[in-house]
Amino acid sequence: MGDSLGEVHSTVKTSGKTGWRKLMAFIGPAYLVSVGYMDPGNWATDIAGGSQFGYKLIWVLLMSNLIALLLQSLSARLGIVRGLDLAQASRNGYAKWANYPLFALAQIAIIACDLAEIIGMAIGLQLLFHLPLIWGISITILDTFLLLFLLNKGMRAMESFIVSMVFIVGLSFLIEMFIVEPVFSEVVKGFEPSILSGNALYIAIGIIGATVMPHNLYLHSSLVQTRKIERTPQGIRESLKYNLIDTGVALNLAFFVNASILILSATAFFKNGYHEVAQIQDAHKLLDNIFGSLSPALFAIALIAAGQSSTVTGTLAGQIIMEGHLNLRIQPWLRRLLTRMLAIIPAFFTILYFGEEALGELLVLSQVILSLQLGFAVIPLIHFNSDKKLMGEFAIKLWVKILAWLSALIIVILNIKLVFEEVTGWINTSENNWWVFVFVLPVILGILFLLFYVSVHPIISKVRAEIFTAPHGQAMDIQDIEGVIYSSIGIPVDFSSHDKNTIRNALIQGGKEAHYYLIHIVETAGATYHGEKVMDFETKSDFENLQKYQANLKNLGYEASVLIGYGRSAKAIARLAKINNMDLLVMGAHGHKGLKDIIFGSTLDSVRHRVKIPVLIVR
Repeated sequence: MGDSLGEVHSTVKTSGKTGWRKLMAFIGPAYLVSVGYMDPGNWATDIAGGSQFGYKLIWVLLMSNLIALLLQSLSARLGIVRGLDLAQASRNGYAKWANYPLFALAQIAIIACDLAEIIGMAIGLQLLFHLPLIWGISITILDTFLLLFLLNKGMRAMESFIVSMVFIVGLSFLIEMFIVEPVFSEVVKGFEPSILSGNALYIAIGIIGATVMPHNLYLHSSLVQTRKIERTPQGIRESLKYNLIDTGVALNLAFFVNASILILSATAFFKNGYHEVAQIQDAHKLLDNIFGSLSPALFAIALIAAGQSSTVTGTLAGQIIMEGHLNLRIQPWLRRLLTRMLAIIPAFFTILYFGEEALGELLVLSQVILSLQLGFAVIPLIHFNSDKKLMGEFAIKLWVKILAWLSALIIVILNIKLVFEEVTGWINTSENNWWVFVFVLPVILGILFLLFYVSVHPIISKVRAEIFTAPHGQAMDIQDIEGVIYSSIGIPVDFSSHDKNTIRNALIQGGKEAHYYLIHIVETAGATYHGEKVMDFETKSDFENLQKYQANLKNLGYEASVLIGYGRSAKAIARLAKINNMDLLVMGAHGHKGLKDIIFGSTLDSVRHRVKIPVLIVR
């Protein structure tokens, strides 16, 4: 297990700065997290809540924001003190088998979140440019490579992009608030808690899921590690203080945006008798009818900005949970593409079979799914922060523990209540309800068992801190090392300027006592289909070039043979290495970047995974 988000780990320096410069060095991670609190999924739940219940659910937003402040600060604390993100800590703290369903549930939450970004972006593009939703959803595939570009530019560039998107959203809704002119005395009454049931409970849980997003807990515990701090008690305390300021400012801004959307919806729709506005498109049309052209234009621009910024942070969270829970790392572009494709499928299916009008309901459902997954992130987070053996003096105080467990209890009880109401509704309203007992109930029981396990395991089982504190494992004693003699060395060549350096490094490894195999793979269409039978111009030319290399080595006193392979390079090189009993491969890396690395850089990695002998990579 490597560093969390290794590409940007400890890349932002904080030492040697004081005052405002010190604070600004720490500002950033919470803003990346905060975009998840004002994504298109929030819009859908806030619009539905405001249009159906007026200002009555503002207290749910406030409660959600307070819970989010507490949990995000605990997430940052875990990353700063232990140098582990939440997924890595879960992998260390729970049995191996449990990490697979925990990963699956977290991945489902990220897909649900990405689904909201896709729908929000598509709706925003439709509102501004009148594109059909199916086109807008297809276009969202193109932002797959935005994360790659931002990561290559560094952590500060990514944070600047996100903050600019957040600014656009916040400014848009500030102007909207002046346009709709809400009655603030009635808004204040909305902060009074009330009993929830039925559709109000469903939307309230959607608001909680849209606000306290599980993947943000994984994300925040990793992003705080991009700051290079002094690993002393004083340095850690200082980092915790500045990150708490960062979290407080960013999440309160997110609360302002969410409250603005709900107040906007309540003022514009509920007050005017439009009580069933659950569609973002409907909200846009009604704003145009009631308040003129400026308001809906700002609304659409903010929607696109929110979706675009959230899609970046969702990708990072997906990378974190895969590497942390499974210790599996794949290319960020591939990770992004897989997540996006898994989210696009239900969006396409919904439009094709249920029509565009069903997307609003799908948005709210995606946020309910996020809420249902919360317990599996929140409960481990509280356990890890409470462990004095692992956190030392930075373990959370008793009053923080009580508040955290109370928050977890509220989330879990509301979710269980919702699931119970939904399942009993299916059983009572459907005559053919056998599928509930065969498919739904076993899944629910399995999830409840997992929830029970993550809740009690840290209490009844001692965490093996002495084994798992270091994410990479324990260092081993190194005894006397015997010299390694390579007698049969393979050298794949491609007749480029890199060959000279590759061959030189190979000769250094084996000296004049070793036998060298000069390897070239013919990848023409004829070679792919006909193999050794092909005798085209390229094959003959390549063989002659190999013989020239062989003659040069012979004149220098080295013994060498030539080998021609056919078809796919990696497979052919691995096959020749095995047949000729080679004990070392020396390969040149061409230093490709960007798209060229995607196209040309796979041979080296593929060979490395196919052979069981050492591979020396030469630049």
